[in-house]
Amino acid sequence: KINLEFYIDIHAHSTMMNGFMYGNVFEDEERFQRQAVFPKLLCQNAEDFSYSSTSFNRDAVKAGTGRRFLGGLLNDTSYCYTLEVSFYSYILDGPTTAVPYTEEAYMKLGRNVARTFLDYYRLSSLVERPLAPTPKTR
Repeated sequence: KINLEFYIDIHAHSTMMNGFMYGNVFEDEERFQRQAVFPKLLCQNAEDFSYSSTSFNRDAVKAGTGRRFLGGLLNDTSYCYTLEVSFYSYILDGPTTAVPYTEEAYMKLGRNVARTFLDYYRLSSLVERPLAPTPKTR
């Protein structure tokens, strides 16, 4: 038995711009809302990530993906996503300003994903659990 909190399958996308995510749909509205937190935080950290392009679905054609398979297998505290990132560019400041992705831009998005994990766990520790007392040191 493994407690897995996050699964993120990373792919390049050949037609859409920016980074965006696919997530699962759940009958439990609270679980569905909790699943949206990580992509919303990522949107705040990464100028090339688009929450408006993020989609939560259960399309039959995607049933074999890691996100869909593990989302149905793992418990309700696990979050499974596909992170898609454009092969080409991302949009800044309106529909006419396309910035080509470079190796450094992809690396920056990766750092922003890591930063988002920090934000997520800081937020969840404040929301879900009372703060633990600070151990006394000598």
